[in-house]
Amino acid sequence: MAATRAPLHGPSAMPSPILANGLTPTLRPSTVAGALLAFTIGCAGGTGANPVEPPPVPQCAFTNPLAPGADPWVVRQDGSYYYIRSRDNGIWISRSTKLSDVVTSQMTRVWAAPATGWNSMNVWAPELHFIDGRWYIYYAAGSSGPPFITQHAGVLESAGADALGPYTDRGALYTGDSLGTGQGDRWSIDLTVARINGQQYAIWSGWAQNASTDRTPQQLYIARMSNPWTISSNRVMLSAPVESWERGTELDLEEGPEVLQHDTSSFVLYSTRESWLKDYRLGQLRLASTTADPMVPTNWTKSGPVFSGTTGVFGVGHASFTTSPDNREAWVIYHSKVSETPGWDRVVRAQKFTWGTSGEPVFGTPVLTGEKTTKPSGECQ
Repeated sequence: MAATRAPLHGPSAMPSPILANGLTPTLRPSTVAGALLAFTIGCAGGTGANPVEPPPVPQCAFTNPLAPGADPWVVRQDGSYYYIRSRDNGIWISRSTKLSDVVTSQMTRVWAAPATGWNSMNVWAPELHFIDGRWYIYYAAGSSGPPFITQHAGVLESAGADALGPYTDRGALYTGDSLGTGQGDRWSIDLTVARINGQQYAIWSGWAQNASTDRTPQQLYIARMSNPWTISSNRVMLSAPVESWERGTELDLEEGPEVLQHDTSSFVLYSTRESWLKDYRLGQLRLASTTADPMVPTNWTKSGPVFSGTTGVFGVGHASFTTSPDNREAWVIYHSKVSETPGWDRVVRAQKFTWGTSGEPVFGTPVLTGEKTTKPSGECQ
């Protein structure tokens, strides 16, 4: 989550579900340039000049990590990629037509936390969603900390279709158990939104009860929404860290939920184990069917870990998902720790993933640091 995270989470950035755009044919390099070059060389040779060497062909590759950062959120809309992050007690966005460049592109600050109030400090894990012609930024912030016991989910709304704003603060989202009473609100972070089976939902990480310590177990919660800035139902606990691969050595938690949709299947990918330790990893929930109610926990099947660190890449988690420019490939953007040492010094990474025979995402293993990775399909024309 934010750049100065407590020993509870890391600093933190549907959702970026796999987009349902039609496939765009990949443009192939033209052979015309080669033919012209050959003609030029032939003419030069006929006059006694030295042959002209063709320019070196640029490699269509990049290396991980892309840049320092945590909780990366990348979304694609109308041919552009947008990367959003928190920094300097504000929220920043970059834009690029290339997925491999967007994390390192110039950023614009679109919102600064107010001097006072519930969201005046500790801005964590913003997400950017395009809903009904406007952009919405979901984030967490608080009024004090450490300890980070006042963190709460909030939302910003753009004035129009420009992701760079301006934005209006729509306030905090109700993430509690007693909707309409003005009471019962609960600590909440990492809120994401998604349309599942025709209904808009919010999913986030929260506490069963507000607490005086940020070393409090975290679960995943879900609630219905009536519009992008209003939660319209009491929360339901969707999942808790009860499996052996989710149980931490210092704290049990589930956080960073993101919705990933493919064909007719809906998944929630989330992070589990302690974010400051090397065993941070991804777990998965899968909704039973297109008619199953997402608010019923038994309609989800848990599996994991579905993406874990290695001896060379540590603490992978808090991922977002998008597609290549030509829609032919699925990509995951995530963070990892820079070392096994406890803490929140992290970097952003990206790599391609595939789909299994039953429609589930297959992430493989993290790409090694410095290893050349082919750029997303459609970037190198």
